[in-house]
Amino acid sequence: MPSNDVRTLLQTAVPTAAAGAIAAVVSAVVAGGKGALGAAVGTLVVILFMGIGVVVLQRTARSLPQLFQAMGLMLYTAQLLLLFTFVALFKDTTLFNPKAFAITLVATTLVWVAAQARAHMKAKTLYVEPESSEGEKPKNSGSST
Repeated sequence: MPSNDVRTLLQTAVPTAAAGAIAAVVSAVVAGGKGALGAAVGTLVVILFMGIGVVVLQRTARSLPQLFQAMGLMLYTAQLLLLFTFVALFKDTTLFNPKAFAITLVATTLVWVAAQARAHMKAKTLYVEPESSEGEKPKNSGSST
């Protein structure tokens, strides 16, 4: 994974983990140990799902750039559906507090998306090929007819 991809991943995962830690503390105060566990599980689920999504999207961008936008839309839709599925599956669990889990899942997802948008806005990605320093004009590789 190129360094700019790792930087983007870190710029999104770190704020999400920080928000998850805050949610775990708040949940521990409000709902006890099960609340803190629910918040921690919710944070881990978001970081794993969204992190895997970033890796898949970067690989798609390198191998099939023509599918990048469609893949991004499909990937985010699938991630949100999977997150809703997790909330539905664990709504009656006794392992941890399901309300703390669900609220943390939503909050950390929003933090991830906002951090990802900020990371992409701050990235200095070239979208135009810079001219060569020698000033040579590119050769015409098309047909002359």
